[in-house]
Amino acid sequence: MTAHLQPQDTALVIIDMQNDFCHEDGASAKRGLADIAAFQACVPKIDGLIAHARAAGVPVVFVYMTLDDTTKSEAWTNKHGSEMSIVVKGSWGADYYKLYPQPGDAVVEKHRYSGFIGTNLDLILRSMGCKSIVLTGVLTNVCVESTARDGFMLDYNVTLVSDACAGSSPEAHAGTLANIASVFGTVLDAEQVGAVWQAAAAPVEASA
Repeated sequence: MTAHLQPQDTALVIIDMQNDFCHEDGASAKRGLADIAAFQACVPKIDGLIAHARAAGVPVVFVYMTLDDTTKSEAWTNKHGSEMSIVVKGSWGADYYKLYPQPGDAVVEKHRYSGFIGTNLDLILRSMGCKSIVLTGVLTNVCVESTARDGFMLDYNVTLVSDACAGSSPEAHAGTLANIASVFGTVLDAEQVGAVWQAAAAPVEASA
């Protein structure tokens, strides 16, 4: 189950850990759209994975979402309404929540659920020689699942980290985990993924 986690061809992808989704003063919390506590609980899990990834030489990719008048299509507003204000480009709500890119990390801005739609994520991953992606972030059943599906369709080995992502409800979260494990990839927890990268980093640290 850990064959597709090797540092030389794997990237850690962090999806939409932003104030409007995760902060108690963000848009999602104010509208009662999701269990913010579950989103916040992902932070230490993702932070630990980032540390293991960097130690093992695994590329870290931050994917974040923004919206403005140029990216809200008719289909988007028909579904979500023209007055819905969330992750507005340049706003506090679109800023990162507690987890921030460091020099050398890749950063991808998206305007739809999937990190692959209308972005250079695929180009970045292929340029780094990545064949596998490890997905974390929010929401499990929306942006994370959309990215996982498209990643698999683009021939990446997909691993979803069960306790480093959170959905709009426990049921929605569980449904995505089952769907990914059945059809689109592998589901592991943060300890399992971290153990592989920690073991990979050990020889490097020992020889330093």
